[in-house]
Amino acid sequence: MNRDRFFSSAVMIGLSLVAILNQWVFIIVLLALTTGGLYEFFYLIKKKGIPIYSYTGIILGVLIPLSIFFQFEPTKRWELLFIVLLLLMIFVMQLSRRDNTNAIIGISTTLFGVLYVSWFFSYLIKIRYLLPGSDGMKLLGFILLVTKCGDMGALLVGSKIGKHPLLPRVSPNKTVEGSIGSFAFSAIAAVCARSLLPAGPSFSLIRVILMGLFFGGIGQLGDISESLIKRDCNVKDSGKMLPALGGVLDAIDSLLFSAPAFYFYMAQVLMR
Repeated sequence: MNRDRFFSSAVMIGLSLVAILNQWVFIIVLLALTTGGLYEFFYLIKKKGIPIYSYTGIILGVLIPLSIFFQFEPTKRWELLFIVLLLLMIFVMQLSRRDNTNAIIGISTTLFGVLYVSWFFSYLIKIRYLLPGSDGMKLLGFILLVTKCGDMGALLVGSKIGKHPLLPRVSPNKTVEGSIGSFAFSAIAAVCARSLLPAGPSFSLIRVILMGLFFGGIGQLGDISESLIKRDCNVKDSGKMLPALGGVLDAIDSLLFSAPAFYFYMAQVLMR
């Protein structure tokens, strides 16, 4: 790892720790990453010549985490309200265009971008504030450690001993050895962070190890899925917003899948 990458990683880790401890830093960082991720996603899609509605998507994409943070609940299923509004706005905007070429693709891709980046990433807010009978700050720290340690494991092990390609048609640099390293690092992180979980039989040592393996694997799926998007757009990194680390999507891709999965799992366990 070169000096720039090490420095950028240290800054990101430090900022993440402060964000976990302070709710205002947390929401500011999350909104910044959401905005950056949406911008990068829509930029990639524009390079393919698809007529999307990036500014509309970014604005409503930012409103989703804000509404969750401030617990804005105008309807019972209030999150779907923004999706309905987005779809209606895009259709109205499309009707005003002279060229309807690729209209369905543009509308669908815009909606997908908001769901993929904004809605999935906003589950970090739900983990911190909306899980019943738990310390959301500790649970947030747990899933961040498990997921990002898995990312580190894949990078370190894959770069050192990786020889067998995992999915070369999607990501030539990912290896089987790196994937195994990711599973191992996630499991170890889960065991080390076990004290962050609520006390009780639901979180025995074996269960925690399995949780580390499962959510680490979900995080890998998120990473591979973003690689598929980049492959389709013929780019190596989603952007250059984070010096030496690539783009915002490259940094949060694993959390986009692991955070929702962890939220639903914990919601079921804590309601028993």
